[in-house]
Amino acid sequence: MTGHPVEAATSVVERLTRAQRYAAQGLSRQLAEDGCTLDQWRVLRVLADGEGHLMGEVAAELLLAQPTLTRVVDGLVDRGLVYRRVSDADGRKVAVHLSRQGRLRLVLLDAIVTAHETALHDDPRWRELSAGL
Repeated sequence: MTGHPVEAATSVVERLTRAQRYAAQGLSRQLAEDGCTLDQWRVLRVLADGEGHLMGEVAAELLLAQPTLTRVVDGLVDRGLVYRRVSDADGRKVAVHLSRQGRLRLVLLDAIVTAHETALHDDPRWRELSAGL
């Protein structure tokens, strides 16, 4: 085999990926204990401004494929945390809104996320993975 050896430690993309996965795995476990996925929490965060957002806007903001976002939103609708409504600006499009129950749930989920992020700061593995990012 010819070519240069791969130096994963010097690759910015590799370092970012490892740090992101480490942080996300721990958070995903904690959110799952509370019945939520990481992507569901992320959608709720986007909707927290109280304005309805078009599905395409949410997908672009979160870097999610449309079918993935649709599944995530379907789960949130089933739980009463968000609702869909025809867009005021364009009747052909659907906007997603955070429900009152979703807003209350988000407060609890944000507390879980804050606690996780605080714990990360004291985690030697996290410090190693995130050094220089």
